Amino acid sequence: MKNNILEKTISFVKHQLDGAEGGHDWFHIERVYKNTLLIAKTEDCNLQIVSLGALLHDIADSKFYNGDEKIGPKVAVDFLRSQKVSEDSIEHVKKIIENISFKGGKEKRTFTSKELDVVQDADRLDALGAIGIARTFSYGGFKNRAIYNPEIEPNLNMTKEEYKKSTAPSINHFYEKLLLLKDKMNTMSGKKIAEQRHQFMKLYLEQFYNEWNGFL
Repeated sequence: MKNNILEKTISFVKHQLDGAEGGHDWFHIERVYKNTLLIAKTEDCNLQIVSLGALLHDIADSKFYNGDEKIGPKVAVDFLRSQKVSEDSIEHVKKIIENISFKGGKEKRTFTSKELDVVQDADRLDALGAIGIARTFSYGGFKNRAIYNPEIEPNLNMTKEEYKKSTAPSINHFYEKLLLLKDKMNTMSGKKIAEQRHQFMKLYLEQFYNEWNGFL
């Protein structure tokens, strides 16, 4: 991919996400991009597609646009067309953006490609481990959610719409999404990294409950 396209995309994303919530800002995109390049080293995929997909995957996250899932793909497509990217590449990136999200974990992808596998794993890795924990509480604070409420149990059978509208405490998110991701990874590299981060989150939760309940 020509460096000027990549540089312009990075500049565009930084501008678009200026002032975004801390878990979904430019630094989230940058981490996903780095994860993407790492995973791509062990996968037979189109580097241009995965790079653009990673950089544009959260350009207009629906959770910040009243649940509208069409805005992100549209913003990405408009930008890529302005940069004279081929229509085939634009369509592929659009499909990645449309299919990357967790959405409660029960939605089936309507599109499949190795490039989507790579970018989806890279995005999911940023929801795991120490960064995943930090992002969970950052977003919970942004939405003024409780950290934990023992009286509100995690809902493991939410529909996509219930998941999108959930106002549950942040700790519930571990059970409703984060701890489920390890078994949903697509690539061998993704699976290996996810396993380590999964174990770290389990240790964190053990420590959390010990402190919450006053155990030594």
